[in-house]
Amino acid sequence: MFKHRYFENRLSFQPVKGDKMKTLYDVQQLLKSYGIIIYVGNRIADLELMEMEVRELYQSKLIEPNDYQMAILLLRQELQKQKEKKG
Repeated sequence: MFKHRYFENRLSFQPVKGDKMKTLYDVQQLLKSYGIIIYVGNRIADLELMEMEVRELYQSKLIEPNDYQMAILLLRQELQKQKEKKG
């Protein structure tokens, strides 16, 4: 049977979850595991869109409450840093 490497790697991918989620990169990997990649070229807008997507995943019961809480916390911390840096 023919297997394409992309699909083989995609099936074995496990995003970091729960208390092991420590960085914004981990949040991006969580979103990526659901096929969500966000880049609009504006860091603040990217973070706000990521927060909306995480909220949608949680409301759809696709992610656990602890994953949701940690992702939102990380996104808001980074958003605060970006806003302070900007002005």
